[in-house]
Amino acid sequence: MIPNSNRQELVITRVMDIPVEWVWKGWTDPKLVPLWWGPEHYTSPRCEIDFREGGKYLFCMRAPREQGGQDFYSTGVYTKIVPFERLEFTQSLSDEDGNPIAPADAGMPPDFPEEVRFVIEFKALDGRRTELKITESNWTLGKMSEFAVIGMNQSLDKFEAGIGPLSR
Repeated sequence: MIPNSNRQELVITRVMDIPVEWVWKGWTDPKLVPLWWGPEHYTSPRCEIDFREGGKYLFCMRAPREQGGQDFYSTGVYTKIVPFERLEFTQSLSDEDGNPIAPADAGMPPDFPEEVRFVIEFKALDGRRTELKITESNWTLGKMSEFAVIGMNQSLDKFEAGIGPLSR
């Protein structure tokens, strides 16, 4: 049997009417990430970024009150940074101090990965628009991978609504 043969990549590609410099800032500036991090109706009250290869980040995503209002933390390490072109990092669920925790300890089902590897590719199209390609690795086929795609698309909708006007 091939190790991790049940693993899959999730790939989302979107063209945004935002210059690549602003799409890059939206992913890397701790003042901008909270404008869009998390699916619809979630907020992001905390964002810490040590933006360098080997540097860590800690993001908080807060559920809406009608869904319990709890905070969910994620952390990871930046593994590759090519300004305005490519960003690679890991992501794990964590406690509020940035210590990774098992998904089950956060109430997640068994198909939630311990660590997700992200590759974000930024492609300037015409000085005004950017093609963004997000690849998430280490997912298993199931409900959580479906929710991950839905959540990322909702986050990107918020990204366009929050970062787009700043770029104009």
